[in-house]
Formats: sequence, C-alpha cells, structure tokens
Amino acid sequence: MRLLLAGGGTGGHLFPAVALAQLLLQQDKDAAVQFVGTKMGLEAKLLPKLDLPLATVGMAGVVGTGWRGKLEMLPRLLKSMLQAKKIINGFKPDLVIGVGGYSSVPVLLMAKLMGIPYVIHEQNAIPGLSNKLLGKWAKRIFLSFADSGKGFNAEKTMLTGNPLRSGLNDVNEKIDVGGTLLIFGGSRGAQAINKSVVEMLPLLKAWSDCPNILHQTGEAELEKVRQAYADAGFDPQQVVPFIDDMAAAYDQAKLIVCRAGATTLAELTACGRPAILIPFPYAAGDHQTANARTLEQVGAAKVLPQSELTASVLFELIKQMSGNTELLQSMADKGRSLGQPGAAEMILDECFRLCGAKG
Repeated sequence: MRLLLAGGGTGGHLFPAVALAQLLLQQDKDAAVQFVGTKMGLEAKLLPKLDLPLATVGMAGVVGTGWRGKLEMLPRLLKSMLQAKKIINGFKPDLVIGVGGYSSVPVLLMAKLMGIPYVIHEQNAIPGLSNKLLGKWAKRIFLSFADSGKGFNAEKTMLTGNPLRSGLNDVNEKIDVGGTLLIFGGSRGAQAINKSVVEMLPLLKAWSDCPNILHQTGEAELEKVRQAYADAGFDPQQVVPFIDDMAAAYDQAKLIVCRAGATTLAELTACGRPAILIPFPYAAGDHQTANARTLEQVGAAKVLPQSELTASVLFELIKQMSGNTELLQSMADKGRSLGQPGAAEMILDECFRLCGAKG
C-alpha cells in the first residue's frame, strides 16, 4: 500500500501519523509512505530524524490572524491545493489519511477532486471544523473518543483509539517511588505551564522530598526557563526543548504535569501514568477540557483549569500526590484501563481493506 499522510503542525497530529507510517513499513516490505505538512510544523524537524519523507505545502492557519488573515486564506488554500496536486501525482497514493492540522485541508480537498479515497483520524473528543467538513467525503473516520462520533456520519466512523509511538506499551506498570516529576506542554511547550513552574521553583527547592524533574519547555522559552532553574539552585540540564524518547521519560516518571491533548492522554493511558492535567483553554471547542474530564471521571488524573493555575496551587497538588504512592498507583491502574492498544493495527487493517475494495 502506498499511503500519503497529510497534516501535522504539532505532536498531537503528527505522532499518530508517525506510528501508522512506521508500522506499515514494518508490516509490508513493498509499502511506501509520504508525509505532507508545512515547513513551519514539527514535522519539518522530526521526520528527517526518523528517515520519513516529507513534502510541504504553503498552507497556514487562520485562527487568531484577524480579518486580514482570513482574506488571505483563499488564495493560499488554492496555491496549496496545486502544490498538493503535484505531490499526489508524483507519489500516486492508494489512500490518503488526514491526521489533522491545517496542512491536511488542501491535500484532502485535492484528493477528493482527483478521485483518490481518503480517511480521517480524529484525535479529540470534540472534532475540529475542518474534519467535520472533510468528513463528508471520507471513506472512514477513525475516532479516539466515542463521543467525537456525534459530529460525523455514524456509518463511516470506527472507534480505534490513538496510534502510539513505539515503546509506549512497554512502560513499567509499577510506579517508581523515586521516579521523576515530568513536566511538558506539548511539542511546542506551554507558556502558562512554564511560567507557573518557574514561579514554583522556590517552593520546590524548599521541599525536602522534591523529586528529580524533567521539564520540556519547547524551543521558544528554553533559555529563559533554564536560567530560572539555575537561579533557583536547580540543574538547568533538567530543562530540555523536546523529548525524543518519550517512552523512557514516561517509564521514569511517577507524576506528570501536562496539557490534555488527545495524543498525550492516549500515551498516559497506554503507559499508566498519573497526571495533573492543565487543559489549553483556547483549543477549538475547548476540546482539551473535554478530553481531560474523561480521565478525571475514572480517577486517572486531576484537572487543574488554567484559570485556577498558580504556583502555590500547582505545588500543593504535586506535594499531596507525589507523596502518596498508593494514590499514584491507583491512578495509574485506572488510566491504563482506558488505554486502547492496537489502534495503529486496527486503522491499517481497515486501510488495507479499503484499498482492496477500491478497484
């Protein structure tokens, strides 16, 4: 099967696509994959490291760009569709899969115009507008959350969960009492989380049982946060821009502070790791809060709204939870019960079936 994977921008969109591509190449020696994204997205940095091919289109998002950005969107979309046409003609995919992000829009629209079947993977509990519109012509819509199917034709949906990067299913089930406090805000970091953690550092320094910390900040705030750690008497090397080996990071963590993107939650439940979830409040449809509540309802996580996030509140939560090994293990076990292993295999099986039925 020749599979074209469209989308990206952030890890939440890109990592499931990477998992699908890597599994396909492992399963089928004659398979070929092609990613389509943008030069500005995470895919431009990550995919070359993984030896996965990337072609780019000039599409850009319009959220927060004002009226001028929206006016410029149409010509940009048309140009990107022409770029997508050239990529599709060159690669000749059997199937296109959209994994979200604005770069997927021109590719899926062009696939539709060229008569090439496409499928969509919707990671979030509340579907984005693009996927809702593009779902009308999709052959199949793969869901990470059952509730997100309300936005699509039920006959096309399939609950699969979220494809996971390799190694995440092998994380130790038992929480290490001496494990790390893992902090991250997604592949690009999260300014609000970084700010609160920096303000919390004096409290952590005065805490006799403070665990070792691994803090992913994103590139933009790396040096500022590292300097704050050094000023507070911490090793600044605990602060990194991006964690390549997330399986190892999860394995060593006993508690995690993070956003609530769908891919992050899929990883937390697969690994079985307790978390303090701070949903990004400006996500479309506030879907991160909806995502986070699914874990909180079963006792697998604590949700801390960003509107209530302060250094002292975050510190007290970390302190209360970190010292309660029984609670952490219980949360981990409850989270693992929500895990949906085999998502990538399920999606690829259906993609093969659709390709077989295509002709």
